[in-house]
Amino acid sequence: MSSAAGQGEAIRMRFDIRRSGFAMQVRLDLPGRGVSALFGHSGSGKTTLLRAIAGLERHAGGYLEVNGEVWQDDAAGVFLPTHQRALGYVFQEASLFAHLSVQGNLDFARKRARAADGARVMAHAVALLGIGHLLGRRPEGLSGGERQRVAIARAMLGAPRLLLMDEPLASLDARRKDDVLPYLERVQAELAIPMLYVSHSTQEVARLADHIVLLDGGRIVASGPAADTLVLPEVTRGMLDEAGALVEGVVESVDSDYGLLSLKAAGGTMYIAHAPLAAGTRLRLRVLARDVSVALVAQAGSSILNQLRATVVQIAPGIDPAHVMLRLDAGGTALLARITRRSCDQLGLEAGMPVWAQVKAAALLSGG
Repeated sequence: MSSAAGQGEAIRMRFDIRRSGFAMQVRLDLPGRGVSALFGHSGSGKTTLLRAIAGLERHAGGYLEVNGEVWQDDAAGVFLPTHQRALGYVFQEASLFAHLSVQGNLDFARKRARAADGARVMAHAVALLGIGHLLGRRPEGLSGGERQRVAIARAMLGAPRLLLMDEPLASLDARRKDDVLPYLERVQAELAIPMLYVSHSTQEVARLADHIVLLDGGRIVASGPAADTLVLPEVTRGMLDEAGALVEGVVESVDSDYGLLSLKAAGGTMYIAHAPLAAGTRLRLRVLARDVSVALVAQAGSSILNQLRATVVQIAPGIDPAHVMLRLDAGGTALLARITRRSCDQLGLEAGMPVWAQVKAAALLSGG
């Protein structure tokens, strides 16, 4: 069970889910703000858990508390039906009314919500999701990404205290996903509504999540802050090219001649190729394990700009017998390095050893 939420705002849940051929015991305390990702392969129980949280499925003995408001406590005879829970739910498919325009779909949701300031909330949602130019269109005239943006706006109209996202980008291609992701970030940043985000996409989780819950076969394998959880062997096991770490930092300066940003992270300064950004801009990067190598001493005369002092925390078997996965601590920044088992042996690497982590590439996920 995770206790990451501490004593402040929190989403607390206790569920014992049992059905033919499937059992799931959930004991979770999640942060009451930010994005918590329910991550795992198909069939791991992600959507089942989300439906229990929404009240669409009732399981005996359950308990659910959202930032101090109890939605279910079977021991006390409390169970709020779905329509009484202040939540917004976005599914894989937008499921808009085909016979109504975008405006009509939003009006329908606003009237059902019966919020006193519904018109203001809708205007804000329309602006936030950038759908003002779509209001007169019917759903069949929208792209998949546009439909999902409308669905997210619709979910916001009930002034929810919790947003549930069930793989909302699963039906979109990579380009459409990239179109929608900035809007999800904007919703989270501006509204500060806690979001539970179901996905099996490492890329989506790395970009959006503040907290990650890894599920496998109905079991909670890991739960914790995103940067700490993504580097755990339980999470990286089975990954090849997708295994990687998150690095967060602040822009220190810009080298316009070379098109580089200087980023101050916990482990030191990193340089990334990017258009100029203002000093102080917060960025999140993803550094894949395949793009990190290690050396016992700093390398002079190398084309690799980013060399960080680090300590070997753990050496885990790789997905194939030729490789190992190193978990590194670079001054408080967690990194992964996938190297050959032969290199590991030749360098005499073991837990606790100081090394230099050489970062060959880093992908900007968000910020700026």
